[in-house]
Amino acid sequence: MKRLIATLTLGTAMAGLAGAASAEGCGSLTIASMTWQSAELAAALDAFILNNGYGCSAEVIQGDTVSTITSMVEKGQPEIAPEGWVDLVPEVIQSGLSEGRIVVTSDILSDGAVQGWWIPKYIVDANPDIKTIDDMLKHPELFPDPEDASKGAVFNGPQGWGGTVVTTQLFKAFGAEAAGFTLVDTGSAAGLDGSIARAYERNEGWVGYYWAPTALLGKYEMVKLDHGVPLDMDEWKACTSNADCAEPKKNDWPKDRVQTVVAKGFADAAPAEVMDYLTKRSWSNATVNGVMAWMTDNQATGEDGARHFLQENEDLWMGWVTPEAAEKIKAAL
Repeated sequence: MKRLIATLTLGTAMAGLAGAASAEGCGSLTIASMTWQSAELAAALDAFILNNGYGCSAEVIQGDTVSTITSMVEKGQPEIAPEGWVDLVPEVIQSGLSEGRIVVTSDILSDGAVQGWWIPKYIVDANPDIKTIDDMLKHPELFPDPEDASKGAVFNGPQGWGGTVVTTQLFKAFGAEAAGFTLVDTGSAAGLDGSIARAYERNEGWVGYYWAPTALLGKYEMVKLDHGVPLDMDEWKACTSNADCAEPKKNDWPKDRVQTVVAKGFADAAPAEVMDYLTKRSWSNATVNGVMAWMTDNQATGEDGARHFLQENEDLWMGWVTPEAAEKIKAAL
């Protein structure tokens, strides 16, 4: 949920792979699990595959984006951050790359982390003409305000979120109030989630701010509205994401790159097969959403989620690993 302001290339990411050792030399390493569910799942998955498929001795440790990536640049540990929101620390990332202290092996989210305004898929199915925010604003009757059914409602996140500021600015820019809509403050993350759940349970219309990957979008099928205009990063910085801008213009919402960051020392010493796995391992928001929804419903840990993913998505993950590693992973399951 951070805006994209850095670009990292696979060519830079793969520096140092030449001459990597055999899989027997994987050794000990630490993998950072961040404080949110998708990162917990990713760390557990990498640990399971590296330990069982490649004979590593990987330990999952807790971290967060800023401290983890800073430590990787300064100290070379932890060795792997599977889900690095690199746009939160662009200067640290660029410094680490230019100084040869880290590499980036893949976009772990193949379609990027996304934010925006979403509506239920059943609304889209019944109203295929609704594709953009402007299309949606023509139909306030389909998205009734719970306090005043004569108006439509756009549900916002709680105060303090960057996405809440952007939604407020887009509400102004797209002329939502003049179109007959009110902007609803849901008060908290739970309030926002609850508003979607209630709409689904009642088969009612809903439109508002949300993001992926999340467990909730794995449980409730939602469609992100197209903004109908190209992204203007100058406008984004000056007005779309700036609460003090009085006259924001229509704008798109940038996708965030979520990437796997590896300490350069480990990348140089690791077996070629291990680095090849870290380069190929990538999944979509839809895949992650589904696993997280299962984890939430079953009160499951990241390790439970990793096992569930491996059991249910063999066609996907077998393309990431060697045939020998695949057999060991299946045996471990």
